[in-house]
Amino acid sequence: MPIVEISSLSHPGVEVFSTLTENQLRNRVEPGKGIFIVESPKVIQRALDAGYEPLSLLCERKHVFGDAAGIISRFPDVPVYTGSRELLAALTGYVLTRGVLCAMRRPMMHSVEEVCRDARRVVVIDSVVDATNIGAMFRSAAALGMDAVLLTRTSCDPLNRRAVRVSMGAVFQVPWTWLDGAPGGLKKLGFRTAAMALTDDSVSIDHPALMCEPRLAVLMGNEGEGLPPATIADADYVVRIPMAYGVDSLNVAAAAAVAFWQLRWRAGV
Repeated sequence: MPIVEISSLSHPGVEVFSTLTENQLRNRVEPGKGIFIVESPKVIQRALDAGYEPLSLLCERKHVFGDAAGIISRFPDVPVYTGSRELLAALTGYVLTRGVLCAMRRPMMHSVEEVCRDARRVVVIDSVVDATNIGAMFRSAAALGMDAVLLTRTSCDPLNRRAVRVSMGAVFQVPWTWLDGAPGGLKKLGFRTAAMALTDDSVSIDHPALMCEPRLAVLMGNEGEGLPPATIADADYVVRIPMAYGVDSLNVAAAAAVAFWQLRWRAGV
């Protein structure tokens, strides 16, 4: 078990946990060599169970034979960097959640066609930029029956450290990929599209026709601006969540949870 005790913030090998930005970790020039960081033993285990490749671990000294022991035993050749809680907090810039971080290899992305092949319900996340919202939407997608998640390139990376943590590992459970082009292109794959937006001709989210669609793509827009007008105009349905007390809308993550539950696939409906 290659356990490496570190005493310096500049120790070789720990730069992935400290000096590299999210964009540098993604390695846009060579996507096959990209890295992302997973935080907390439970979420790391979910990534490992989903087949993600670990590259190195950073954990507090007390967790080597504690919370991280099961992870370390699964991959005895993966280097484990360890040190005091104070040193690791100085290294990363934050106190580690449950004291463990894991650097992992980014997977090769599947095509939209592959991700959607057997899906009945998918969500399209268009330009949602907050990592917390992305993580919460993935967690809801996994819990409430979405078969896949598609994201525009203007959305936050689902493998952002905070997004992964907020999702509690759901980013490793729900198939997802990037969507290039307009969501309307999903119609070629047999999907009808439902744009979540407030317009004069929008239908209530409990409209019976929505329940009967064999394949439905739920379109969720940016936190501030919502969906682009062209996307709304091209949608098969424009859908609203009825509100009370004069409230006009919900946070995108909360709205997504409502939409996923109501629009989930129901066999026999």
